[in-house]
Amino acid sequence: MKYFYTTIFLTALLLSNFSSSAQLASGIANGSIRGKVKTIDGQPAAGVTVQIVENNKKTSTNESGVFVFNNVKNGEYTLKTSSVGLQVQTQKVTVTEGEASTADFTLTESGSELHEIVISSYKSPNAKSITTGKIAIPSRDLPQAVQIIGSQIIADQQANRLSDVLKNVNGVAYGENRGGVSGETFFARGYSLGGNNVFKNGARTSTGGMPETSTLESVEVLKGSAALLYGGVSGGAVVNMVTKKPKFENGGEVTFRTGSYDMYKPSLDLYGPITQNLAFRAIGTYEKAASYRNSVHADRVYVNPSLLYKVSDKTDILLQGDYLKSDYTPDFGIGTIDNKIVNIGRSSYINAPWAYNNTNTVSTQLNVNHQLNDSWKINVLGSLQSYNRDYYSAERPFANAAGVALRNVTRSKTEEFSYNQQINLNGNFNTGGINHKLLVGADADQSKTTSNGFVYGPSGVATFNYGSVNLLDPTTFLGTGIQPDANNTTRTNAPIYRMGAFVQDLVSLTDQFKVLAGIRYTFQKTPATSVRNLVNNTSAKGTAVGKTEKAFSPKLALIYQPLKATSVYVSYANNLIANTGLDIYGATLDPSLVDQYEAGIKNDFLDGKLSANVTAYSIKNNNFAQQALIKADGTGNGDTNVKELNGKTLSDGVEFDLTGSILPGLNFIAGYSYNFIRYTETREKTLITYDVPVTPTNPTGKATSTVGGIVEGQRLVGTTKNTANGSLFYTLQDGKLRGLKVGASAYYT
Repeated sequence: MKYFYTTIFLTALLLSNFSSSAQLASGIANGSIRGKVKTIDGQPAAGVTVQIVENNKKTSTNESGVFVFNNVKNGEYTLKTSSVGLQVQTQKVTVTEGEASTADFTLTESGSELHEIVISSYKSPNAKSITTGKIAIPSRDLPQAVQIIGSQIIADQQANRLSDVLKNVNGVAYGENRGGVSGETFFARGYSLGGNNVFKNGARTSTGGMPETSTLESVEVLKGSAALLYGGVSGGAVVNMVTKKPKFENGGEVTFRTGSYDMYKPSLDLYGPITQNLAFRAIGTYEKAASYRNSVHADRVYVNPSLLYKVSDKTDILLQGDYLKSDYTPDFGIGTIDNKIVNIGRSSYINAPWAYNNTNTVSTQLNVNHQLNDSWKINVLGSLQSYNRDYYSAERPFANAAGVALRNVTRSKTEEFSYNQQINLNGNFNTGGINHKLLVGADADQSKTTSNGFVYGPSGVATFNYGSVNLLDPTTFLGTGIQPDANNTTRTNAPIYRMGAFVQDLVSLTDQFKVLAGIRYTFQKTPATSVRNLVNNTSAKGTAVGKTEKAFSPKLALIYQPLKATSVYVSYANNLIANTGLDIYGATLDPSLVDQYEAGIKNDFLDGKLSANVTAYSIKNNNFAQQALIKADGTGNGDTNVKELNGKTLSDGVEFDLTGSILPGLNFIAGYSYNFIRYTETREKTLITYDVPVTPTNPTGKATSTVGGIVEGQRLVGTTKNTANGSLFYTLQDGKLRGLKVGASAYYT
């Protein structure tokens, strides 16, 4: 573990020295103009437009209220500020070669009034920056498909789960949620997002307890490969949940939501200042619901406290906590009879009456932002998370033609603990007449999963049947009602260590042409599992073999912006996919390297009131793992765990996004996606012969098996071909019902 922290420390030291060197380079050509815009109560004013009147150059203040014009020729200029609802302000400034001129502004409105103006105005999603990109640039400068689902849409649709929010993102499809309790899973561009692809405030988070939405300020989706910034993620997309932050103004809300099947959910959100430099926010909710299925219940408690400390104008510290207790009744449906749909009422509950699934998720996160100067900013993030799941249930029933199914039971108890550290340095400087927006970072995370093994019943058997159920006889649904004994006999520990470092540079060759280039090195170590026998108090290695994976992940993109509101880009990136199993020599498999090509156009119309984005992509896996035909000794291979990296898959698709607010009170979001992921090179269907132990029923010690047989061009199982979504909301502007909002949403997957 020591080398992880050493690497982070050395990287931080290197970044500090690098920033000093880069600062020297930033002022070589011509001069620059820098300044800060504040409200009259001293708060930084973000998003204010600052213009050089003489040459019509424009920029916007960042979240710290800072603006910068680089590479400005000598002379006297007039700066003009503008923002929605604010009076125009001007100021004269003189630029001298090799020097940075300063011009600060103070707005006449207060921070709270400005806040109200920003909230009520519409801003194009292409003009917003996303924290997932780790760099404060508008989305139109990011050569990648991006979608931001804001708090207004989340509130308007009364989204209750992360899956409810992601329905608004074309190309993202809901995956399996086994028994309704295993946690939400998603697919994008033909690839499973998995646990590595979901983040909260930039740190990986578990979706096992099904994340709470009442705390969400927005959900950001960065489509395609994000391996440059996040390492071992799949090429489908990265999802980042951004939570609500403390405010230096008193406020809050109390809500109560109710619905079908005895669902009710009260929520509380309070925020305000504690001192001049310290603010808080506390969000809490309780949810209880039954179901259309008899005996199925949900019970959830969520608490999210946070503190924001403004150390100075340049430094702030954000501390957040997160607690979620989520209890559900496992529900596997009404089953099938001989693989045919059962003709019984959908409210029938055929699981064991004592079945349960209880989860607890606790996390904390510390985020430090420091503005080194007007051009350089550093961010340090640390997070801890603990996730526990306790599950005991009968499994999915598969009945024979007579309607009878055995009730196999499963007891599962897992504990996951993870911690993550990140450091990111952002800089803005010039080399000659070329502007650079540089991002350098390093990250490390460590996790350990502990799973417990059980034996059942008085005999202590490894598998246990809780009697049988007849799907055609409701009197058998409840069974005996007695919960079988389950004794914990083993405890398996599975650790994973990851680390990486990256550099990315957005180079503005001209106002129209930009290049984004970057590279990342990722290291991942998965030690062999260890198993503790709780009966005889001994330890041994598990069956999972340890392995180490290393990879470089480059990214290159060209961006052309013929108009301020139009951006066209092409990009290349790759990512690694970890493989399970062994090769024919007994060694662990190397990761698969996946190449991704993307082209897109982002457009704003009607002064940003309407946005239309189109993306096309192609994702190639040229070393897909599939079962090997023969072993190293030339004999046939009947072990599905022995594989070769000689298969290929191809995922092609297009995506279309439409977002706007073209009339007062009218807001809409719509999208469509098409994806075709298929096998392009597979193993032909082959009958092999391999050795097995000699038995009385098999005196030859030979067996046969069919390997391969997947048809080239066949779509991968579990992937979604088409998705579509549309939502429209209108707020009445006049009359006695002014402020009333009505809307409708539709989705297709």
